[in-house]
Amino acid sequence: MCTDCGCDHHHDHHHDHHHPPGRGRVITVEEDLLAKNNSLALANRGLFTSRHILAVNLLSSPGSGKTTLLEQTIKRLQPDLAITVIEGDQQTGRDAERISATGVPAFQVNTGTGCHLDAAMVRHAYEHLAPPADSVLFIENVGNLVCPAMFDLGEQHKVVIISVTEGEDKPLKYPYMFRAADICVITKTDLLPHLDFDLDQCCAFARQVNPRLTIFQVSAKSGAGMDTWCAWLLRQREAFLLAHG
Repeated sequence: MCTDCGCDHHHDHHHDHHHPPGRGRVITVEEDLLAKNNSLALANRGLFTSRHILAVNLLSSPGSGKTTLLEQTIKRLQPDLAITVIEGDQQTGRDAERISATGVPAFQVNTGTGCHLDAAMVRHAYEHLAPPADSVLFIENVGNLVCPAMFDLGEQHKVVIISVTEGEDKPLKYPYMFRAADICVITKTDLLPHLDFDLDQCCAFARQVNPRLTIFQVSAKSGAGMDTWCAWLLRQREAFLLAHG
């Protein structure tokens, strides 16, 4: 449970046992929290759209390699594309420092005991960064495959990242995240010869949970698959500009 927001999220099953006193109040507070967040996310989305800013929310468990993926993505998209980055972690500014070293503006959000970014945090970071119009805003969420799935930030795309070191059954274990995402990036594919990881099975599990997923297989270290991933981002930006220009 997130000590910041009280996330225990949704029970889809029915049961006869009794919740402890105050349990109904916890659910009500959670519903109120999500409703408020969704309202703020809608405002964020309107702001991003009006400024022609493509916002991409990167989500994963800790250690998936999403910061390295982001570093290499930025290097390939610069200097032709204006990019800003919001970094989310419970503590430290290490990831923002890494991203700033690539030459793009980055703002660190530390959530403390919180396990995810929310729409208010993103708006606060946006106001500090002041991204230019016609740009891309990457939001690197806190490493967590549970709570971030429930919180809309106003982004145009949710990208779930899984590394080949994590196990091919991650989509089955964390279905809410894979259902919420529209893109899945499988990272660290250069390690496949050294691991007992079934890449085809992982893709099958992911599409079993969400048949709409677009899946990319990349290695930020070797560069394999990075051009395809970056080309997709550029197409999405062009499509976004055409739709809202």
